[in-house]
Amino acid sequence: MSMGHNFSTGTIMLQICVMFCLLSAVFSQSTNASLKKGRNITIHSSQLVCSLPGPAGPAGNPGAPGSPGSMGPMGPPGKDGPDGKDGVKGQKGEGGDPGRPGNQGKPGVTGREGVIGKAGPQGLKGLRGTPGTAGKQGPKGEQGDKGEQGAPGGCNCGSTARSAFSVAVTKSYPKERLPIRFSRIMLNEGGHYNTSSGKFVCVIPGVYYFTYDITLANKHLAIGLVHNGQYKIKTFDANTGNHDVASGSTVLHLQKSDQVWLQIFYSEQNGLFFDPFWTDSTFTGFLIYADQDYLTEADRKANAQDGS
Repeated sequence: MSMGHNFSTGTIMLQICVMFCLLSAVFSQSTNASLKKGRNITIHSSQLVCSLPGPAGPAGNPGAPGSPGSMGPMGPPGKDGPDGKDGVKGQKGEGGDPGRPGNQGKPGVTGREGVIGKAGPQGLKGLRGTPGTAGKQGPKGEQGDKGEQGAPGGCNCGSTARSAFSVAVTKSYPKERLPIRFSRIMLNEGGHYNTSSGKFVCVIPGVYYFTYDITLANKHLAIGLVHNGQYKIKTFDANTGNHDVASGSTVLHLQKSDQVWLQIFYSEQNGLFFDPFWTDSTFTGFLIYADQDYLTEADRKANAQDGS
């Protein structure tokens, strides 16, 4: 370690001497130039000599040992050594206690059917069995004699299954895509037409007939009959400069709480016209027949009330 240090120091000293020599040469040239100009400058010859370093001297005595350094960080763990050889086989141990019985196995495959044996002796007569299922219906017999007339039944259909209305407008040119309100009542059997909403609300499920006759003037008319928000029929009548009548009709099967109404289905085609002196626009509907389930339930309730 000390030899390397001395070598580095000698190298540095050699570089300094070389630089000194170069500077001396430059200084000498500049002096000669000054002499040529008539200036008197005295230079000793010792100043122009470049001294080179001598050979390295002998190594000095080693210095005293330094104090111990601080403990370095722990190194990484070493690799695992090779596995050792297997030990000698031990002696056979004593037998263990018997284990618990295992679970029952699955049933085996069904064997083939055996040969039918000989018939045994006839047994005693058994008990009477249950009646068998009824056979197929036989052919229709001849018509019998006419029976006596029965007593009147308890049907109240005539009083319960009634629904009809006929209404008219009192204003011209209703708003588009909204139920037209027919506020003048000519008939409202059962009160099933609502003048506030302009809708007929079904109370008795069954088959109904609906019709309308609408007077138009000054505008075209595009009107439709709506059932629960779906157009069932649409009619269009063009304005020809004279008053005209647009009409339509249909038959619908309604369930309880279904709604039916009229409305204009196209913008600016609301030529419905009202004149209290000489023309009307009407909307009419009535029940043709009620559903049988409704009639049966109505009869049952009516008979129960009569019996009580």
